[in-house]
Amino acid sequence: MHRNIDCSDAEWTARQDLAACYRIFDWLGWSEWIYNHISLRVPGENGAFLINPFGLLYSEACASNLVKIDIDGKVLDGSAHPVNQAGFVQHSHFHRHLGWAHAICHVHTTEIMAVCSIEGGLQPSNFYSAAFAGQLGYHDFEGITVRPEEGERLRANLGDKRVLMLRNHGSVVLAESIGEMLHTQWALQRACEIQLAAQSMGQPLVIADEVIAVHQRDLAMGIPAGSIGAVGFEAWKRQIDRADRTWRD
Repeated sequence: MHRNIDCSDAEWTARQDLAACYRIFDWLGWSEWIYNHISLRVPGENGAFLINPFGLLYSEACASNLVKIDIDGKVLDGSAHPVNQAGFVQHSHFHRHLGWAHAICHVHTTEIMAVCSIEGGLQPSNFYSAAFAGQLGYHDFEGITVRPEEGERLRANLGDKRVLMLRNHGSVVLAESIGEMLHTQWALQRACEIQLAAQSMGQPLVIADEVIAVHQRDLAMGIPAGSIGAVGFEAWKRQIDRADRTWRD
């Protein structure tokens, strides 16, 4: 396997997966100049995770230029690139305390920020948002996430959920795999897009609670067992490969 850095096979695979995810986010219009972040735990290494180098666009991310740091912020791979402090504070806290949270993304898309900025947040008014009914945590706006003490409040407001809506700010999606994270982020983005479109025409129709319960119960039936996001992630890799394969380097 060709590599530009010295690392284990498992880490190189993780690096390629995370680089692919950055390119996919950029392709879908979810990047935010040089800001925001996606992180992924390094398999088999306690407390180590990969994150984007601050100063590079998502379209420039590749396997070898991602930065490997520990949950205390120490660079583990000798990278000369800095790491966004907001990205480190937020992601390191979740990686430290939530053993299942292997992949985490934070975005500022227009639609998600808009929904995070209105009273009531995401409403169960469409196919996608109904899946998130009762599944979201909300965290009040505290400015840029650079103070370590905010981590405890972030985790408390997340509770037992896997998506945290930062009011007036954006979203954080946490998952057990990068494919699952991508799938959840995609569904959340679609839910917010459709809600804004519906609200532009008047008050959205709210789906009855009992219908939402059936919808959430049956969601898993549409996805093969154990493959949430996995097949879609591979499909997106093929798409970005057709455009530019440098993410693999």
